[in-house]
Amino acid sequence: MSAHVLMYTTAVCPYCIRAKQLLAARGVTEIEEVRVDLDPERRDEMLQKTNRRTVPQIYIGETHVGGCDDLMALDAAGELKPLLAAGN
Repeated sequence: MSAHVLMYTTAVCPYCIRAKQLLAARGVTEIEEVRVDLDPERRDEMLQKTNRRTVPQIYIGETHVGGCDDLMALDAAGELKPLLAAGN
C-alpha cells in the first residue's frame, strides 16, 4: 500500500499533469486532488498550509513535498519511492 497523496491543483496546469504522470509511473493509483481554481477557500487553505501560491502543492502522507520540480528532484535523488512506500 502506498502513502496517501494529496495534491492541490488547477484545471489547466501543465506542472500538475506532469506531477500526476510521475506519481502514476511510481505506482500511485489514487490522488486526492483539490481543485483550488474551483474553491477559493481551499486555495486559502493551501496558502496557509504551504506558504506557497503556486500549484501543484503535493503532500505524501504528512510530508509536504512541494511542487512538481520538488517532486521530480525527490525522484531523481531516489527518495520518492521510499516515501511512497512508507505509507505515513
